[in-house]
Amino acid sequence: MADKKKKDADADAKGGKDKADKKDKKSKKGKGKDDAAQGASIANHPRARASIRRAKGWTGLAGFAIAAYVSIGASVPMFQTGLRALGAGVIGYMLAWWFSVMVWRQLILAEQKAAYELIERRRNEDAEKQQDEKRAEKPRAQQAQPAA
Repeated sequence: MADKKKKDADADAKGGKDKADKKDKKSKKGKGKDDAAQGASIANHPRARASIRRAKGWTGLAGFAIAAYVSIGASVPMFQTGLRALGAGVIGYMLAWWFSVMVWRQLILAEQKAAYELIERRRNEDAEKQQDEKRAEKPRAQQAQPAA
């Protein structure tokens, strides 16, 4: 008990830093930033997320089934067949994840580019319409004013 009081007194003498202050600093770390990701994210894209899940599941099952079939056909003992099938399933799962993420990254970039081009095209069309309306109004305004 006396040791604890002594440590508290030493902490106060050093500037009042104690464990509670350290915990507060750790809990504040990263709190000032937005939780939302900047830009597009594969994790936030609904079609990408579902597609990647599907690909991982089917590829893992296919790897498992193919490895089990081949191992059984080669008369490998059942324990080793199971290990090989599990290994192939895990490898298939990971490869499907990697490949799907690579594909969806490109697809999301293409979607963003297409959306940007559509917005730019609409802006240009609106600007052209406004210019055409201004051009059409000028002759009308000149015709309405009598010549001096």
